[in-house]
Amino acid sequence: MRPELVFLLEEPSAKAMLDTLLPRILNPLIRHRLIPFEGKQDLEKQLERKLRGYLNPDARFLIMRDQDSHADCKALKATIVAKCVAAGKGNVSLVRIACRELESFYLADLGAVESALDIQGLRKLQGNAKYREPDRLGSPSMELNELTRGKYQKVGGSRNLGSHLDLDNTRSSSFSNLIQGIKRLESQLLNVMK
Repeated sequence: MRPELVFLLEEPSAKAMLDTLLPRILNPLIRHRLIPFEGKQDLEKQLERKLRGYLNPDARFLIMRDQDSHADCKALKATIVAKCVAAGKGNVSLVRIACRELESFYLADLGAVESALDIQGLRKLQGNAKYREPDRLGSPSMELNELTRGKYQKVGGSRNLGSHLDLDNTRSSSFSNLIQGIKRLESQLLNVMK
């Protein structure tokens, strides 16, 4: 079987963002598949079964979930990693937690929001304290909705933003870790293909 990168995602908005982001990152030789779930409970409930039943032995998996109100993202990540190990895919899986919510990625790059949603004046707000480290915000989705005056829609907005996000942006450490993780798995897959 051909090596592939499989994304197991909490929700359709993460898929929408990655649909337009991944072509900017991945080598065209890397086949990828995006599998969205219907929320965090659905993801966690089905994760082991999906991993265990995946037939391609050369697949690598990236599991992405929002932290939401979970107090300890390291404990949350450890729980998901344990499910990967229980499914026999611990050595080929990578877990990434979006600090609080996916929207913190977008608040870290207000220039991308300005361009993707055609809203003038957002870029100049990036220097404000709360947008310098948006992973610390309690409700990034609410903040983004207020900032865009309701113009941001979860799936459509995420799709538009994926093609504008600055891949080198480090204001959201969870976004930066996601990009690094994708590149690491890509490198592993390219080595398998040699």
